[in-house]
Amino acid sequence: MFTRTTTALAILCFLGGTSLMQAADKPTDPQIAHIAYTAGTIDIEAAKLAIEKSKNKDVMAFANDMVRDHEAVNKQALDLVKKLKVTPEDNDTSRALAKAAAAEKSKLSKLSGSAFDKAYVENEVAYHKQVNGALETVLIPSASNSELKSLLETGLKIFQGHEQHAEHVASELK
Repeated sequence: MFTRTTTALAILCFLGGTSLMQAADKPTDPQIAHIAYTAGTIDIEAAKLAIEKSKNKDVMAFANDMVRDHEAVNKQALDLVKKLKVTPEDNDTSRALAKAAAAEKSKLSKLSGSAFDKAYVENEVAYHKQVNGALETVLIPSASNSELKSLLETGLKIFQGHEQHAEHVASELK
């Protein structure tokens, strides 16, 4: 619970800070690319841990979907930044997400069985809610490149499906 809260706070601090700033202070496309790629990588790593630790077929199927979908979106993002000759820019939000993810992975690594499954899936619900909110309210509106904006919008649709899938799996685990 603490780590989910930390991840949520990292994203909310980013959102809150951005909404209070002038429009000129919104994240740049290179920062947005880095944040989006980092968020996808975090979910891939969490899913790989679930594939390694879980014995629940629904949790494993969900985790495999996360790896497949997030790797595909991250590949599209890398292809796009190469095409645009943009270098993703590390930033406080990306670092906060990575730090919170490392803490969550440490917590999850200590769990097993149904305790792991429940904690993993609950984290996936919370994580997707936060990332989807950041995409909707900050990242997509702040993107100036139309191709980046389009990729983020496509990602949002996919990740909203992930959130619903995670909620369904969570309800089955109760």
